[in-house]
Amino acid sequence: MINTNWDLLLTGGTPFDVAVDQGVIAATGPALPRTARTVVDLSGALLTPGLIDLHTHVGPGYWGIDPDPIAWHSGVTTWVDAGSAGSYTLPGLRQVAATAEVRVAALLNISAVGLAGRTGESRDLANCDVPLAIDTVARHRDLIRGLKVRIDRETVGEHGVEPLRRALAVADASRVPVMVHIGAAPPDLDEVLGLLRPGDIVTHCASGLATPVGPAALEAYARGVLFDLGHGSGGFAFDVLERQLDLGLRPATISTDLHARSLHGPVFDLPTTMAKLLAVGFTLDEVLTATTAAPAAALGLPGGVLTVGAPADLAVFELRAEPFEVTDCHLKTRRSPLRLVNLATYRNGRLMTPRLPAPVPPWIPLTDAQRAALSRRDRDLRALLGTPLVGADGLAEQFPRRL
Repeated sequence: MINTNWDLLLTGGTPFDVAVDQGVIAATGPALPRTARTVVDLSGALLTPGLIDLHTHVGPGYWGIDPDPIAWHSGVTTWVDAGSAGSYTLPGLRQVAATAEVRVAALLNISAVGLAGRTGESRDLANCDVPLAIDTVARHRDLIRGLKVRIDRETVGEHGVEPLRRALAVADASRVPVMVHIGAAPPDLDEVLGLLRPGDIVTHCASGLATPVGPAALEAYARGVLFDLGHGSGGFAFDVLERQLDLGLRPATISTDLHARSLHGPVFDLPTTMAKLLAVGFTLDEVLTATTAAPAAALGLPGGVLTVGAPADLAVFELRAEPFEVTDCHLKTRRSPLRLVNLATYRNGRLMTPRLPAPVPPWIPLTDAQRAALSRRDRDLRALLGTPLVGADGLAEQFPRRL
């Protein structure tokens, strides 16, 4: 007889009820018995696996952000840090992974210094130490899922694709994929794409700076190179994505490249990025697959599915069927027919609770409008938290007087 005395039952949502016990999914199906210690009614809501963001920056350094204050209101339970740390700086990312409530995985930067600064980490090839990176991957298999290398003229200087060749050498020896960032040439985009193997990942795949729509992009896609959106501050243009879709090039995964410069716009969060794909014709099912099962498969990550035995990393959304204006990195807009509004996020079956975001680092450039909006948000929060929660009619006399 199956034990139904679960820790948690989420019932009434789409597509079905989900029961959780000891941090994993214990049962799924329509109308499960309401015998759990905690029962939550999700009537009218969408229940999904916790979202997996394949490209973020949560490690220490110029780009890093704290994931927990964003995760609890966005449904993202797995954050893949894409190259913030290299072999020299991995202990800092390990500390983040150990203390964050969300699940953190890493793509090791081929440059041992990682992203301590804005750019330039591969200009000194001594930092791109292949034996050191192979040893680092071997010693940290529980955290590292692949390699990351940024290939654009600012990052590599005069070295062209040599940092990518070194990342591929580490990946071959370690049997993991490489994620390559593409941007402004040189080096030539065709040369970059021509080196990638099946299962490797090209992020910023709809970049308006790189514009990967030529024969080399088609050939890479055909041989199994995965295209990842990797929105970021400069890696996504609606017109490039629409041209790619006309050519049959569809992103396998939708990621944010969420970091200290993109957090307050143009990215904001993963549900907003998902709406941008809905705006160009993706179905809701396609968008959900590209933020759950597909990134899990790309890096062999746990989760991404609503099946018995899977981690109980879960997200609950309200689907608002209303026009929602969304913006790319070049201030071009489209309208999504649907908005996903997160109602709850569970990590290992535990509800994530509200967290206040950290102040913006002083080196991050903001517009006057962004600064004003952040100040307004601070005032609103202060006013909300400074107002008594309820009046006398909402209280109970906790210690009655004896008359």
